[in-house]
Amino acid sequence: MELLIDKVDVWATTLMDRPGGLAEKLGALKEAGADLQFVIARRAPEKPGGGVVFVTPLRGDREIEAASAEGFSVTRSLQSLRIEGPDRPGIVAELLRQLADAGLTLQGLSAAVIGTRFVVYVGLDSADDVQRAVEILRAA
Repeated sequence: MELLIDKVDVWATTLMDRPGGLAEKLGALKEAGADLQFVIARRAPEKPGGGVVFVTPLRGDREIEAASAEGFSVTRSLQSLRIEGPDRPGIVAELLRQLADAGLTLQGLSAAVIGTRFVVYVGLDSADDVQRAVEILRAA
């Protein structure tokens, strides 16, 4: 199966749950030249008035400095893979079955189809789990 599999660092920060809160965080990254491939944001029900945003990738000193100034840091509790390949019905379910059969559990998953390709971000518990997942998926 033709898959592009990469370990990615996911950066996260908190934000204010108000108009423009997310736009300000992403605007600072834009000004630094960041070309983000993935953004997910949500409210933080445990912290009324707050939220969290996750982004990837950040490259180079300028982007990383801007991210740090906005409170972003690499999430160490979430190890992530980016998997991309030709789309077909059930492909993500098949990939997840392979990981589950190997005893791997997920912290999270986000997926989309763009044209004829899918992209999925899989959050795992450890660097060892990421390495095992890469080996499993590349052997398929």
